[in-house]
Amino acid sequence: MQIGNFSFYSQDNFNAWKEKTHISQDLETNSFSQDDSSIQTTEDNQEKQEEDKNTQIVNGKELETDEVQYVRELESIDRNVKAHEAAHIAAGAGVVSGGASYGYTRGPDGKMYATSGEVPISMKKGKTPEETIQNARQIVAAAMAPADPSPQDYKVAASAMQMESQARTEQAQEQAQKNEETFKKQEEQEQQDQEKPFFDDSKRQYALQTYTQNQTSYQPKIEIAG
Repeated sequence: MQIGNFSFYSQDNFNAWKEKTHISQDLETNSFSQDDSSIQTTEDNQEKQEEDKNTQIVNGKELETDEVQYVRELESIDRNVKAHEAAHIAAGAGVVSGGASYGYTRGPDGKMYATSGEVPISMKKGKTPEETIQNARQIVAAAMAPADPSPQDYKVAASAMQMESQARTEQAQEQAQKNEETFKKQEEQEQQDQEKPFFDDSKRQYALQTYTQNQTSYQPKIEIAG
């Protein structure tokens, strides 16, 4: 099972948005076009100067304002995704079974940004109900460690809590069985004590009493030869 953040920003979505924006701008420009060639030339020069002002160099590439904004957004997502997965790993000692893996999106600057991620986690039971309960609690802690748990994180935590509930049921059944075995042994011992012959005790008491009386009444006789 995986725990992780599945938010994803697609370059295709950005390109579609950008194309739509440019088409809208082109329609607006065409609706206000002038027949005077001198006026048109002046406007073209002004637009070019305006475009030059609105571009920035990011990671060695010249980007427009909207592209720069998109890169900044990707940078923020990249940081959040990696922090999210790091939180899972830090809190999942003993249950996290590997490192984080990421899905990437290429930005307008040509750089790859992490926009999704996941961490493998083991949902195995322990050898005893007590071990299973401990594992389940560790899984919940790992799944809910990030500041912004994803829907998948909540799903993993719910599965772990169900596993703990089942382990507690098994624990109660085992304890009930132990109590029953102990009670049965006590009953058997009491039954044996009740079936023990009474005359055996009487004989022992009679023998002890007789021996004691003989010891106290016995007086040695001393005869002197003359």
